[in-house]
Amino acid sequence: MKPGIHPAYRPVVFRDKAGNFAILTRSTMTSEKTIEWEDGHTYPVVDVEISSASHPFYTGTARVLDTAGRVERFERRYGRDGGRR
Repeated sequence: MKPGIHPAYRPVVFRDKAGNFAILTRSTMTSEKTIEWEDGHTYPVVDVEISSASHPFYTGTARVLDTAGRVERFERRYGRDGGRR
């Protein structure tokens, strides 16, 4: 690598406040905020809007919104198994 052209790659804490979840990893992201981690060291912290701790797909709270009844019509027409008989 050429010296002086790459951003610093260092430990950073990514925190999801909605999911009450934080992870220490390495990144080139920067932040003015810092946090003291479990190991006693202080690291920059980057707050994220959503992570696997709060995303509906990963938490199992995802819902299928079906206002037109398409799913029910499909199940009536082809059965619950999707037509595999």
